Amino acid sequence: MGKTLFDKVWDAHVVRQLDGGRSVLYIDRHYIHEVTSPVAFLGLRNRGLKVARPAQTTATADHNVPTINQHLPVEDPQSRGQLESFARNCAENGIEHFGLGHPKQGVVHIVGPELGFTQPGMTIVCGDSHTSTHGAFGAVAFGIGTSEVEMVFASQCILQPKPRTMRITVDGKLGKGVTAKDVVLYIISKISASGGTGHFIEFAGEVIRSLSMEERMTVCNMSIECGARGGMIAPDQTTFDYVQGREHAPKGAEWDKAVEGWKKLYSDPDAKFDKEYTFDAADIEPMITYGTNPGMGMGITGTIPSDEGLSGSDKVSFDKALEYMGFKSGEKMIGKKVDYVFVGSCTNGRIEDLRQFAQAVKGRRKADNITAWIVPGSHMVENLAREEGLDKILAEAGFELRQPGCSACLAMNADKIPAGKYSVSTSNRNFEGRQGPGARTMLAGPLVAAAAAVTGQIADPREVFNL
Repeated sequence: MGKTLFDKVWDAHVVRQLDGGRSVLYIDRHYIHEVTSPVAFLGLRNRGLKVARPAQTTATADHNVPTINQHLPVEDPQSRGQLESFARNCAENGIEHFGLGHPKQGVVHIVGPELGFTQPGMTIVCGDSHTSTHGAFGAVAFGIGTSEVEMVFASQCILQPKPRTMRITVDGKLGKGVTAKDVVLYIISKISASGGTGHFIEFAGEVIRSLSMEERMTVCNMSIECGARGGMIAPDQTTFDYVQGREHAPKGAEWDKAVEGWKKLYSDPDAKFDKEYTFDAADIEPMITYGTNPGMGMGITGTIPSDEGLSGSDKVSFDKALEYMGFKSGEKMIGKKVDYVFVGSCTNGRIEDLRQFAQAVKGRRKADNITAWIVPGSHMVENLAREEGLDKILAEAGFELRQPGCSACLAMNADKIPAGKYSVSTSNRNFEGRQGPGARTMLAGPLVAAAAAVTGQIADPREVFNL
């Protein structure tokens, strides 16, 4: 029987197979940031150890950084202390560190690919659930806990049970105004926020193949939001073209050799998956969430569903989510008020996302009731945006291009949504309080965010922008 893409990469990295189904898995690239690494570094220190292979560890500050006035000292003492500790820990262990003010600093899952650290066929981990992003390159990439971060520091290996496999195929052609974010929100709305639990997902089909690398990263980024361990896409020419020439990509003869190996990274025709889903692109429209988990999503023109057919804890949690959001079953999302718009995060903070938003709002004006945070995912993204004049387009429309960081994706820095306020966010999670205590988050793609930003309410971008 043939092998899946996942099996090929996983099996090639198994150092030892243990009883009970667990594997000692070798890790090619370990990404770290300032939030989940301090305790792991402390554990190493207490054991008299250093990081085993610092050259395979990449460090960048992202969660706690401000997105304005980065040249000034960080105001919050806890954040400042964490960033300073991170810098010391990296220096003591010989790890290259992209701290605040460094030209390569940015959100960890954006920095890795743009510098060429992320490559097909790798195993990649980080103390961050959205490590699944890197699976877009045909890598086995997943988030780990702090004790596991320490394990990788000490040994460059990790102890893991092998997940089951799932393939999600999306065929057909996407309609106007439908983005990669809409595709993945649609998938999660269909299989639920727990539908991928215990699995590694391979995304396949005509639609996935048609996506750019940045769009593929958006899809794999949110695979974790349906409960999956991670997501991945088989590498192809789109992948090779993106990686080639990047700072840490192979060069010369090594590049040719690498590509020959990468071309073998696909699921064999007779490979068997534990579960399969197939979706039609024609059924996908711009999406918006209405509840408090990413599975509570709907097409922009639809109506909020009811709890009919639900029972027990499912019914309780559904009703609680609508109560928290201040919504009712049967209502339209179109026309609902919006207070904040956030464009950024490891899901939609890349240059293509900023281009999409800027081109949509060009020649229009931000609605007076909207506070907007447009946050590039890295300094490289920020510099590109300025070189292309996106900052000027945004400024003319009443928006400001901020500085890189995780920003309003999560309430760990100054960019918090106030209690009771409604936010259309291009990030990945809409849990209660995710963007700030009492904040009400509606997940969407850059075009739906742009439509909300210029109208002040939820609106169909196809109508607003005549798509």
